[in-house]
Amino acid sequence: MFDTMTITKAFASVCGAMLVLLLGGWAADSLYNIEAESHGDHATRGYVIIAEGADEGDAPAEEVVEVAFADVYATADAGAGERLWRQCSACHALEPGVNRVGPYLHGVVDRPKHSAQGFNYSDALMSQDGAWTPENLSAFLESPRTYAPGTAMAYNGMSDVEDRANLIAYLATFN
Repeated sequence: MFDTMTITKAFASVCGAMLVLLLGGWAADSLYNIEAESHGDHATRGYVIIAEGADEGDAPAEEVVEVAFADVYATADAGAGERLWRQCSACHALEPGVNRVGPYLHGVVDRPKHSAQGFNYSDALMSQDGAWTPENLSAFLESPRTYAPGTAMAYNGMSDVEDRANLIAYLATFN
């Protein structure tokens, strides 16, 4: 019933499975652990979690430099904004009068808010006054839900000020 060849195959299968498990463990350790120079032989996690209430000296603080949008917009690149437009084109059109899920954006820079013909704006945007100045567009694109709480726009926002400036510069070419 059990000859030598069957026992050898079973043993080789067990050894092969152990080898795969050992190599998988070694690969996982190399991905998620890094050697810490300051801790000698101890391995530390590849990510840092700072507990609430920790002293500021525990982790190096990065200084955030706030750049005025007007300064960034003055040097914006409409060509780079054209690449960013691809995200917007899923819901918006640049042709005048062509509304999709969102209103058309032809001439949106400095256009009065909620003025796209034939588009049914949410109450959150209908309560907004003024025009879509580059600064207002930037604030809206940074976080639509913060700028107009209750807006129907499902976009999560664009955090990079240069990207927002480039996109707005591109949209301004259609005025």
